[in-house]
Amino acid sequence: MKKVLSIALVLVFCIAMLASCGGGSKNYAKNNTEYVIGLSGPLTGGAGMYGTAVKNSAQMAVDEINAAGGLNGIKFKLVALDDMHDPTKIATNYSSLLEAGMQMSLGTVTTGPGLEFKNLSKDDNVFFLTPSASGDAIPEFSNGYQMCFADGNQGKVAAEFVNANFKGQTIGAFYKSDDSYSAGIFAQFKSNLDSTVKVVETNFTDANKTDFSTQIDTLKNSKFIFMPTYYDAASTFMYQAKDILPADAVYYGCDGFDGIDNVTGFDINAIPQKVTMLSHFNSKATEGPAKAFIDKYTAKFGAETLNQFGASAYDCVYALYGAMKAAVDSGKSIPVTISASELCEILKEQFNGGYTLKNGVTGSEIKWEKSGFVNKGAIQYTIKEAN
Repeated sequence: MKKVLSIALVLVFCIAMLASCGGGSKNYAKNNTEYVIGLSGPLTGGAGMYGTAVKNSAQMAVDEINAAGGLNGIKFKLVALDDMHDPTKIATNYSSLLEAGMQMSLGTVTTGPGLEFKNLSKDDNVFFLTPSASGDAIPEFSNGYQMCFADGNQGKVAAEFVNANFKGQTIGAFYKSDDSYSAGIFAQFKSNLDSTVKVVETNFTDANKTDFSTQIDTLKNSKFIFMPTYYDAASTFMYQAKDILPADAVYYGCDGFDGIDNVTGFDINAIPQKVTMLSHFNSKATEGPAKAFIDKYTAKFGAETLNQFGASAYDCVYALYGAMKAAVDSGKSIPVTISASELCEILKEQFNGGYTLKNGVTGSEIKWEKSGFVNKGAIQYTIKEAN
């Protein structure tokens, strides 16, 4: 009898452990009165401009959806935590978001923290749609999706632009070799270049990110410079090179250039060269959804943090809401206390089944591949014309 009782106790213990530790089995949303969207991003620090724009824009979309009645009368709530672009803060933030009732997420704003977030969210089967964590590995698992272009896609599209406009010519390139974002885009760029295009390349690391005299000397004769870097290093390079590089040279960056015209202490109009970037958002749009977003954002938050990261976050919230509405309209039940894992399965079915966000700020028809990569058009956006 004691033996039978011992076995029974062991079975009960094992079942309890499985229930408490099994992926996605614990429902932190059981006391929710609103659908909760979680977000971790740099709200302070060097990348704070990006995180602030994402938080502001996502909250603006949530407020609009709620003002229109939410989803069948149930409102949404955004919970945003600061990670300072530091991957070591993600585990704590992620746990706090779950405890706050997170049922779906915008993931992280930047790639480094996003690589940590994707592993944690996979274990709990939490659906995330990141506005701006562009690393190719971010949507590695079936619960992860991107609204932004993946790094590899940015490099590929940039190469296509160069192939079409600089075949048989020599161009310059400046990138950060110890950063996965910068080095990753550049690697894809080179692998997709036409064989007739010659690249004079130079790079930098954290150890030498303030004095670019050597790099500028290498590129001093370049008329077109591809710069898959963030705006801080790019603005420093441009200022130091403004009287050395040809005045008719063109800088061409990726989404890391976003906000470069609003960097504190940097006057982009003092740079004689033309500054452009690969983008999915025109912050100077004069019509359509982008113009409507710009007007609403600047009226509420000013123009200082207006950028494509925020525009993408605005579309993310509407994409999540739209996918949930499509599921409900098809007969699915999404109670306000639904677990993150259960909602993840519903959202995956929508995003893998052809769900399309129409008339978005960052695209007129936005769809997703089963890989988690976004499928929408890109533009070459001119931040500043040549003086």
